[in-house]
Amino acid sequence: MYLSSILIAIVAILHLCFLVLEMFLWEKDVGRKIFSMSADQAKQTSVLAKNQGLYNGFLAAGLIWTFFIQDPGFQESARVFFLSCVIAAGVYGAFTAKRSILYYQAMPAILALLALKWSL
Repeated sequence: MYLSSILIAIVAILHLCFLVLEMFLWEKDVGRKIFSMSADQAKQTSVLAKNQGLYNGFLAAGLIWTFFIQDPGFQESARVFFLSCVIAAGVYGAFTAKRSILYYQAMPAILALLALKWSL
């Protein structure tokens, strides 16, 4: 259970970072560099990015919330749900936006889910 908790915390932190990047740094140099966008492209897509960032924040909040759930069965179910949402978003993003999303979004969640299911 210890390893899965660490991995879940990492996934939550990653999604908080995605929130910051998409909601606050999208039009800044760092955001444009990460997503290979011109200033004009970033400006045109900033509203969409902010919405995307908000969803990433919800995923992070859900994962963080699971650390405060007292019932072990409910805690595990909630963790499986939120990790599954992250995996689905990562796989979809990899196929529709950028292949690397599979590695930095879906893969950490997959590892956390495997550790959770193996009770590591």
